[in-house]
This record gives sequence, structure tokens and C-alpha cells, in this order.
Amino acid sequence: MLAVQPAAPYSLAMPDAKPTLPEDPVIAAYIDSLWLEKGLSAHSLSAYRADLLSFAGFLQGRRLALLLAQRGDVLDYLSWRLQQGFKVRSTARALSCLRGFYRHAMRQQQVSLDPTLDVAMPQLGRPLPKTLSERDVEALLAAPDTGTALGMRDRAMLELLYASGLRVSELVGLRLDQLNLRQGVVRVTGKGNKERLVPLGEEALGWLESYLEQARAELLAGRPDDIVFPSRRGQPMTRQTFWHRIKQHALQAGVKASLSPHTLRHAFATHLLNHGADLRVVQLLLGHSDLSTTQIYTHVARHRLQELHATHHPRG
Repeated sequence: MLAVQPAAPYSLAMPDAKPTLPEDPVIAAYIDSLWLEKGLSAHSLSAYRADLLSFAGFLQGRRLALLLAQRGDVLDYLSWRLQQGFKVRSTARALSCLRGFYRHAMRQQQVSLDPTLDVAMPQLGRPLPKTLSERDVEALLAAPDTGTALGMRDRAMLELLYASGLRVSELVGLRLDQLNLRQGVVRVTGKGNKERLVPLGEEALGWLESYLEQARAELLAGRPDDIVFPSRRGQPMTRQTFWHRIKQHALQAGVKASLSPHTLRHAFATHLLNHGADLRVVQLLLGHSDLSTTQIYTHVARHRLQELHATHHPRG
């Protein structure tokens, strides 16, 4: 049983605790290298930083710095996380972060041995993405009050999200020069600074055009800005704000299915496959670099068909 506890003021007593340890310059340098080499988003960089600070806080209780950690320290840290109630997937992500950090440290000759070497990744099943039925999607899309500027904005955002499969961060960060309404496409820069063109259907284009003509100027209140979907104060919207709006509209629409910020992105992919889309086309539209990431949606589609069979077939 591991009894080590991080020294004050740093606390990992709860799984959701945020690190308050002053940032190590070694961590700062590594985060800078990630930004330069991989072009990761601020959200991804923040996650890497939090994972490294978490391990640094654990090591502080052992009077150790990051560059002095041994394999036993890594194993004890992973064990401690699981004992404290961290999810297996979260712990696997933390180990992946540590591996990247120590490989970088090896290349920089800051350490002579990688302490994550031969540390096995925690075993985890791959959960199916949370998605919605087509009926639930229709109810959710129809929920905003389009008689108001906010409702018109939300309807356009939901329609665009479902029509394109954008990530929520890509949606809230959209600028006017990324839209080509004449050709019916949106240009998106996704993870790893990779750019892709995503086509939009007529329904989404119609709502987007109506919103831009009738509601956007009211939200901006005369402020010059090229953000496509401003908040009620005319400022860029956060992912958290939009997620809050989705939950409100789902409640109003009577959608009882479990939701996540990427629910409509998952629905976009699953419904395309349900209607016969090619897996590689869906991969391109989602901006996945690896086809295996997209293949999870084939399991979602198959799972849905099995549910329908069990419900409606006389011998289901």
C-alpha cells in the first residue's frame, strides 16, 4: 500500500484537483517544444502541463525533481492515482504524457535513463462514443427560439456542428474568412495545425446565412469583429459556454440520452456511416490522422443496428 502524500501546498486529494505547484522551468521548456514541433492547441498544452505538474507534485513529497525520478517512482505514482480514484483512462493519458516528456529529456541529454521504460500502459477498454438517434438530433436542432438573436445563433451553431462534424473548439473559434457560403464549405484548422475543407448541406447553409444576415450584428452591438459566433456580450464564445447552451436545449427538447460536448460530432459520423458513407471519407471530414480513430464509429453503428434488431424483430 502506497502511503506517500504530496507536500503542501500541492494537493491531489481529489481527482478533479487542479495543480497549484509553481511551474518547473523544465516543464515550461517542454511545453514550448510541443507548441513549436507539433502546433498543439492551448487546450492540449494545458492538459500536458497539468499532467506534468501532477507528477511533479507527487515527486515533491519524495524530495525529488522531475529529472531525478526513477522507474519505481513512476509505478508508485500510477498506483497512487488509481487508489485515489482517478479513472484508468486518465491515468493512461498521464503515463503517455510522462513518456513523451522523458523521451524529450533523453534527446536533450537531461537524463541518462528513461524512467517510463518498460512501464506497462494501464489496461482499458475503449468506450463507444456517446451519440444521439436521428430523432433526438432533430429535436435538439429545433429547440432554440429562433425569434431571438441568441436562438438564431444557437440554431445555426447546432446545424453547422451536425452538418460538418466540427470539434466544439473549432466551431466556437470560427472566423468569417473560414466560411465560403457560395461554395458551401468551411475551412478548418484542426489538431496538429492540419487544415481541411468540410462541405455543408443546404439546411445548415440556410440557417447560417439567415443568422449572419439577421442576428450576428445584434450580438456584436456595433463592435468590429470577425468571429462568426459571438457571445451575448459580443465576445468570442468559450467551449464551456456552448456546452452549457447544448445542455439547456437538450433539456428543453426532452432529449434524455447522455450528452457530451462532442455528441453532435459523434452523431455526424455515426449517421453518415449508417447511411452508407465510406469510412475514409468520414475520416477526412472529421480530421482524424489515423483511420483506427474513425473505426470506433463503425462499432457505434453496428451497436445501434443490434439494438434496433433486438427491439423490433419478433425473435430479437
